[in-house]
Amino acid sequence: MGKVKPQGKMTLKQLYPATGRTVVVVESATKAKVIQGYLGDMFEVLPSYGHVRDLAARSGSVRPDDDFSMVWEVPSAAWTHLKSIKVALTGAENLILASDPDREGEAIAWHIIEMLQQQDALREDINVARVVFHEITETSIKSALQAPREIDENLVHAYLARRALDYLIGFNISPLLWRKLPGCQSAGRVQSAALALLCDREMEIDEFKQQEYWTAEIELNQKEPGSSVNAPDFSAHLTHFDSKKLNQFSIDSHTKAKEIEQQINSQNFQVVSSKKNKMRKNPPTPYITSTLQQDAANKLHFSAAYTMKLAQKLYEGVQLSDGKAAGLITYMRTDGLHISDEACKDVRSLVIQRYGQNFASESPRKFFKKVKNAQEAHEAIRPTDVRRLPSLFRGMLDEDSLKLYTLIWCRTVACQMEPATIEQIQLDIGNAGESIVFRSSCSRVEFLGYQAVFEDVEAQAVKYKENEGNSRNEGFGLLNSLKRGDPLYVGKVELKEHHTQPPARYSEASLVKKLEELGIGRPSTYASTLKVLQDRNYVTVKSRVLHPEFRGRMVSAFLGHHFSEVTDYSFTADMETELDNVSAGLTEWKGLLRDYWTRFSAYCDRTSTVHIHQVEKMMEKKFGDFLFASLPDQSRTCPCCMEGNLIFKVSRFGAGYFIGCDQHPKCKYIAKTLYGDDEEEESTPKNSSMEEPKVLGLSPGSNEKVLLKNGPYGSYVQLGEDRKGNSPKRASVSHIKDVGSITLEDALELMRYPVTLGNHPEDGQPVIIKVARVGFAVRHRRTIASVPKVYKNKKPSEITLEDALELLSSSNVRRSGRPKSKPKVEEEVMLEAV
Repeated sequence: MGKVKPQGKMTLKQLYPATGRTVVVVESATKAKVIQGYLGDMFEVLPSYGHVRDLAARSGSVRPDDDFSMVWEVPSAAWTHLKSIKVALTGAENLILASDPDREGEAIAWHIIEMLQQQDALREDINVARVVFHEITETSIKSALQAPREIDENLVHAYLARRALDYLIGFNISPLLWRKLPGCQSAGRVQSAALALLCDREMEIDEFKQQEYWTAEIELNQKEPGSSVNAPDFSAHLTHFDSKKLNQFSIDSHTKAKEIEQQINSQNFQVVSSKKNKMRKNPPTPYITSTLQQDAANKLHFSAAYTMKLAQKLYEGVQLSDGKAAGLITYMRTDGLHISDEACKDVRSLVIQRYGQNFASESPRKFFKKVKNAQEAHEAIRPTDVRRLPSLFRGMLDEDSLKLYTLIWCRTVACQMEPATIEQIQLDIGNAGESIVFRSSCSRVEFLGYQAVFEDVEAQAVKYKENEGNSRNEGFGLLNSLKRGDPLYVGKVELKEHHTQPPARYSEASLVKKLEELGIGRPSTYASTLKVLQDRNYVTVKSRVLHPEFRGRMVSAFLGHHFSEVTDYSFTADMETELDNVSAGLTEWKGLLRDYWTRFSAYCDRTSTVHIHQVEKMMEKKFGDFLFASLPDQSRTCPCCMEGNLIFKVSRFGAGYFIGCDQHPKCKYIAKTLYGDDEEEESTPKNSSMEEPKVLGLSPGSNEKVLLKNGPYGSYVQLGEDRKGNSPKRASVSHIKDVGSITLEDALELMRYPVTLGNHPEDGQPVIIKVARVGFAVRHRRTIASVPKVYKNKKPSEITLEDALELLSSSNVRRSGRPKSKPKVEEEVMLEAV
């Protein structure tokens, strides 16, 4: 792409007040409605509803051999929106592109211009301009219209480079994954690095070895033995023993802990030192995208995607009590920490008004962060008008939106307040020779400072407290009253056993924090990265913790082994920096693509020659402990043929993986079928195809194998192998939800059927109970009745002849054989519905 040259003429003149009819294009209908109310009849504000075109979702849409040309595709809905814009331009003098102020927004503006040009919808005399604003308020919108600019080709180039990279990775790795690891899809460039973080942490947890350690705490007071005077207790923890400072594992057994307890009980103690100091705790910085997502996850239990959805609503605007609409917060995709001078002035005025002059910082507090792209250095996330207290929106916003607004309002106000002053006291208590030393400490808030905003009940519409800013106050007076040399007496010694814990799995909040620390991804990608990993069943969320599924771990291992750059943290972060350099005009975008494609295509060529058996061996080596952990005695000898060894294999059909005998096809034993991991097995369709029969065990009567097999009508169990001229005993198990849980005992019980319950009293013909496709059924000649799942609290084996006759005489019966008439209407309708 060269310099953007629309058919219309780019203009940098002020566009407000309007000099002629003007069309403004924004991204959403909500935003369009709010902005239309600000600008009046000379402006027509229309939504594009996001992107109007994207790369065609098929192979060959990015062409490295043709100088990275791209094939775009326009969704049918986008044509409708473009037609509205095209119609509105008839007779208009100005076209203003006011999509979001980031790379994606710049790309939307560029796409719209490109498509209007292709349709000859831009007259030569029409003025075309790009404007950006970071908050949706009347003042901000009108100011933006007075400072138009051209479309930033560097931002567009950065978008094109990012989109091309993600496409090339996805459409080249995915086919390889499908062939080498059936059922797995490619995760994108950023998602692969995020998945690697989760899987590396899981490996650390797997390899973790627990260690035991003990701590000792005592309760002390000034009450002499035998005295009836009450004296308050306070606690202290052991820091030194035998004149040595203790580390975490100094007391590594219960025996050693008890020895220490005995010595403590035989000693007299006194205060050996008392120290007091004051510390100032600074207020937190205002929110950026990542910290908002982290706090919303930790304090409100919101997912990153849900947080961004709510923030989008707050940004786009709500109807206020005066009938006007306005955005409540500034743009929510940002990594900038600064706040405008005007907003800072408003916050400080509010602080002085609500809390007092001494609570406002001495001078406006400025926050700085190294922003990698100055053109995308937005303000921090803040209220558009800090005077709108959260309590103002009670009943106006839904509960979750109000909680998020409260979070943002509190953090913004706090950032311009004085630090909290915390007074701390620390006592060391020792025996005569100070060979045994305990420490007790306490703190109290001397000046609330910024913490006052988190205790401002009147200002908050929901109960919310900044717990991390609260310090313990209890016991401070007692410790403060003690001085060096004061005797103290042991009230109780408490020994506590601990065990080291494995590294914690990532939550959404901690993963976003880690991605930001490593420079992986950008504010606009955090939420979508997490969503893709969950949508592809690579990761599940349990109790707000991210668990990588076995399928996700396999994908990460495969990519790490064959495409190391894709999962390498530093490479992914460096690529983000390079893309930022494209945004800043420091790197040529096609040169960046050429360099990357040269290396990446070589990885693809090498990996395409890798045989699936090599992939199986690699997975078995990496995940052997997991794969074989559930086998009896973790033995790798095949229990069926006793000759082969159990190995990890990829199914030739479907997307399954299994543990089977390496003597296949001589031995067809399958020990374990895998569809990701235990959780994924539960969601696997009950009739999932099995590569080979599964041996459940041997029949005690005949010593023949009992097999679990899959046929055209679903799963079934069978006694003995298939042999010519022999019809083995079989029973359907399609009615069982979790086929993989069927045991030898279950199979033998099912194959007892059909069972004759007795003869029918009317004709003397047998009445039988048998296994049907959907459970059990009773039959007399051609009349069949299903046995309900719950029938008189009886198991199928407890059904009597009387029960069967009752079922056969009910209205819920059917006749076997070919029907002479057409099926019932209800059946036809049901078939159509299916």
